[in-house]
Amino acid sequence: MDRSTFVSRLDVRLRTEDFAEVDASANGLQVGREEGTVEHAAFAVDAAAETIDAAANAGADLLVTHHGLIWGGIDRLTGRPFDLVRRLVEADLGLYVSHLPLDAHPELGNAAGVADLLDLDDREPFGAMAHEHVGVRGRREEPVALEALTDRLGELDLGDGGVRALPFGPDRVEDVAVVTGSGADWLAEAIDEGVDALVTGEGKQQVYHEAKEAGVSVVLAGHYATETFGVRSLQSLAEEWGLGTTFVEAPTGL
Repeated sequence: MDRSTFVSRLDVRLRTEDFAEVDASANGLQVGREEGTVEHAAFAVDAAAETIDAAANAGADLLVTHHGLIWGGIDRLTGRPFDLVRRLVEADLGLYVSHLPLDAHPELGNAAGVADLLDLDDREPFGAMAHEHVGVRGRREEPVALEALTDRLGELDLGDGGVRALPFGPDRVEDVAVVTGSGADWLAEAIDEGVDALVTGEGKQQVYHEAKEAGVSVVLAGHYATETFGVRSLQSLAEEWGLGTTFVEAPTGL
């Protein structure tokens, strides 16, 4: 497949341009030539030396990641950024990145993947960010104990430090909001909307008391673990388009 076709298909499917003024990440093709072909694509959560080298060793033409290398523009290309770009160039490996667009997508996104895992129905956008939303809110047909949700998330087993819960909400959980990765900043929205629990990747110190005082449970399931869903969905999409693929596991434990 032409590289430009592959990139264009992803950009359109993920609505990349709609997030241009919202996301600090330079989404889309970050590194590499626009011309050429893609026969084999590798997928990973992070663009790092480990994932770049693994993609190159797998014979990939393009590496697709959630977290890329360019955030808010480039002032200088030195140090670690230079080393990572050098690795890409020497391997003739392009880099495609989708950050908030991949968090937000209602079918392919990270939040959607967590919602699928937790059997959430009646979904609606959650996690307001300017004119977009980066998460999802849904309801379980049958309310369950918070422990049942944490057990389901614990099945991910991606090398993270285990699922942690702040069990301050109702005994039975029905209404759940999801913002993956570093989504604790949307606790106020979760409180305002009256959800039973907010599921995210990692927390912040102030979340404990805010959640306790508001009577909302917070589940911290790991930044890396909650953000594997999107890139795996894109891998499946690439396979539907006839490409060879490789998924590079590089869990951080965070």
